[in-house]
Amino acid sequence: MRLEGKVALISGAARGMGAAEARLFAREGAMVALGDILVDQGKAVAAEINSTGAQALFLRLDVSQAVDWRKAIDATVARFGKLDILVNNAGIIDRTALEDTSEEAWDRVMDVNAKGVFLGTKIAIPEMRKAGGGAIVNISSISGILSLGFPSYNASKGAVRIFTKNVAVEYAKDNIRVNSIHPGLIDTPMVQVEDPQKHAENLRYVPMGRIGRPEEVAYGVLFLASDESSYMTGAEMVIDGGYMVV
Repeated sequence: MRLEGKVALISGAARGMGAAEARLFAREGAMVALGDILVDQGKAVAAEINSTGAQALFLRLDVSQAVDWRKAIDATVARFGKLDILVNNAGIIDRTALEDTSEEAWDRVMDVNAKGVFLGTKIAIPEMRKAGGGAIVNISSISGILSLGFPSYNASKGAVRIFTKNVAVEYAKDNIRVNSIHPGLIDTPMVQVEDPQKHAENLRYVPMGRIGRPEEVAYGVLFLASDESSYMTGAEMVIDGGYMVV
């Protein structure tokens, strides 16, 4: 029960890493709000969690819209009484080379991956301050550190990495910790749509020789969200099977 009595809001929680995080948080004692635009899938995950005796709430959340964030955070506080943890997990990818990337495609990736983290963090902080502090975990990527991937995705995840550090410094005085997770190749719908040949080629550079599981990222998020990491802020946690050290 590493999160007993805590209230968490997780974006992009209808599937993949977000769903794994929601399930794990609930097992560890948290009351969990799941935000996503995938309504049916999100409701199904929340119902599954509730069936175990834990407490979960699904909220439709387009992370690129401030009004959606305000509604989601207000609903979380109304249901559970406070907000202790925010996981900015929602993300998308555009697999387009620079010269073929349209302005609209660039804006969409930045709106979800970077602006979504900005809005969620900005709107959550006042509620965390009321609660006496909190933990924010931002899901970036090894693509936010390396030149691995595609221009819009890399730029958005690099923005999340530096934004995390800036906010960590600014809000340490409020007992709000802000850290980032940098996954490598993880078995989620976003990775599964990749070209199989390219995917196999990428795995050649993973020393552990396999793709990661969503649960393996979720345990890293759990640690940063829990009081076990109480002296960590502005830090980066890489979960990539060794990709970055090759």
